[in-house]
Amino acid sequence: MRKLLLASAAMLGATAGGAFAQAPAAAPSQGQYVAPWAAGPSANNNNNSIGIAGPGADANPTPGTVVIRLNGRVQTEMGAGWTSNDKTTTAGTRFEVNPIRFTSYMRLYPGFDGLTTNGLRYGGSVELRENFGPAAGSPSAYSSTETVFVRRAFVYMGANQAGIVRIGQGDGVIGLFNGGVFTTSTWDGGVGNFNGGQSQAWGVSSATGIPFVWLAQAGAEYANTKIVYLSPQFFGFDFGVQYAPSMYNGYTSCAVPAQTCPETITGSDTTRWYNQVAVGARYQGKFAGLGVKAMLVYETAAKESSGVVGGAVAPSLAGTVTNFRYDNLSFVNAAAAVDFAGVTVAADYIGGALNGQLTMRPSGGASMNAVVAGVTYRKGPMIVGAEFATIDSQGDARLTGISQRHEFEASFGGTYTVAPGLAVVAEYQYEQRHQGNFNFLTSAVGTGTRDAHAQAISFATIVTW
Repeated sequence: MRKLLLASAAMLGATAGGAFAQAPAAAPSQGQYVAPWAAGPSANNNNNSIGIAGPGADANPTPGTVVIRLNGRVQTEMGAGWTSNDKTTTAGTRFEVNPIRFTSYMRLYPGFDGLTTNGLRYGGSVELRENFGPAAGSPSAYSSTETVFVRRAFVYMGANQAGIVRIGQGDGVIGLFNGGVFTTSTWDGGVGNFNGGQSQAWGVSSATGIPFVWLAQAGAEYANTKIVYLSPQFFGFDFGVQYAPSMYNGYTSCAVPAQTCPETITGSDTTRWYNQVAVGARYQGKFAGLGVKAMLVYETAAKESSGVVGGAVAPSLAGTVTNFRYDNLSFVNAAAAVDFAGVTVAADYIGGALNGQLTMRPSGGASMNAVVAGVTYRKGPMIVGAEFATIDSQGDARLTGISQRHEFEASFGGTYTVAPGLAVVAEYQYEQRHQGNFNFLTSAVGTGTRDAHAQAISFATIVTW
């Protein structure tokens, strides 16, 4: 009866959790495992991201057993992108970027799901990603700057009758309730789209850096260490609550109280928040073939108080943003989606005392209001989609009381699953950014307005296991 949000992404074999079937291996050797392909990998799966375990891409452990996973993803892209900031002259030297890009990217997803004979669900999950360094003298030198880092790392415990608790570096209520459905993020094979997708990943960031403010599966939402409770489902409804003491992982240490301490609540950087709390509810139901989904989440966090003599100051053109006055985080994320006969229409709104991707609004600044809406169609191995988004926010804090930021983006394309574990993606994306008295090339304020525009087309090949 339950229809999981993440299942839609799992159909692509790219964005949802994945594990090999629990059939016996066919003469495994040298660490190899031969089994039918299930679906693409993710740190979040149908065992650890919902209050009650259900069928999905990952195998459910039987009582007294565990499922051990070591999934991966390799993605390559070919694309071309053009922005209004592709050419500039600095100190007498002209710089121009090549519009053609070839990229490659990998992720690894080790994980563990267990079930005791008395019904205790437990496990842990990790997401490792490839990091990219600055340009170096040769291809070999550049590849040496590429590293692997931890993006998610959490454990969970619970029972189907009571829900589960997740502790660690992982998604909050917004990310777990959304699953990419409300933000229409499941049609491009997990390439990213508005959430750090193709043109945003390799374009000129001053033009393409529109923040993914809806937070679902965004690093700003899941990368700090938190505790999350997810309830079982009751008549189509489930509930969630989260708490995080800081913006970071508490392992960051300091010899004495200082700005580098993750738990600092006073200091010289008033842009930091702490004691993050979110509560939310979600509904999932089906009526005569029409699927209906909705979610509502409220989130808040306290602001770091200024420890600077004289305290924080009001925003100004010549001021330092880390010393400005800011308001506590306080915002709402509301979303809905309907699906019928392979077509899904969805919309996601976020707004309130917020300024961009989980950053605080400067005192006296405009509230943020952002909507992303889209439609997808799935038929067999193919999925196509289109989405559009608008973001109104304060933008640069130095322009508080002078101007607001307005951003728009659109994208369309699709994914085709060629074979189990192999998908190809084609996508076009357009973005534009505006704020009065702000220069999107130099980030200068008060010297005139320079808008930014960007567009890109890309083709990706994705292999998952």
